[in-house]
Amino acid sequence: MSLRSLCVFCGASPGANPVYREAAINLGRTLAEQGIRLIYGGGAVGLMGIVADAALAAGGEVIGIIPQSLKSAEVGHNGLTRLEVVDGMHARKARMAELSDGFIALPGGLGTLEELFEVWTWAQLGYHSKPLGLLEVNGFYAKLNDFLDHLVQERFVRAPHRAMLQINESPSDLIAAMAEWKPTAAPKWVDR
Repeated sequence: MSLRSLCVFCGASPGANPVYREAAINLGRTLAEQGIRLIYGGGAVGLMGIVADAALAAGGEVIGIIPQSLKSAEVGHNGLTRLEVVDGMHARKARMAELSDGFIALPGGLGTLEELFEVWTWAQLGYHSKPLGLLEVNGFYAKLNDFLDHLVQERFVRAPHRAMLQINESPSDLIAAMAEWKPTAAPKWVDR
């Protein structure tokens, strides 16, 4: 699968541990070095700004999508290849999905999780067949991974749908796994 553009979901905060900042820098640089355009939420703060700045510094193309209502709060990044201002969060997520060949989540908060789970649900329902990745940083998502396995054990998520999420600690290995990913052959998501 050709990955020309990847959407990155991540925090508007840099987090408590400097390792998150380093992971965002590494991901942004890796995307640029591989010629992959970064699509993200358009903010200049937190991990959002860090991943964008790293991609730009490495010569990458970066497109930000930000709602007008958040342009001030998230300090819309004015140094991007392109910053699109949209009407709201639904428009933001739809536009990011439209421009992207896949999705990666860095550490983040509720918004990051919501964005990841929404595009994952869309994939489960067959609305798209784009790969999903989770960049594991310093065990940040370990408990979430355990909970996702619990959802499968309790038969609320099917194993093929759980397997849609590629997980890796290395940006380049994660991108490679996403490029090799094939859509699930289990279209049924309801267990009766």
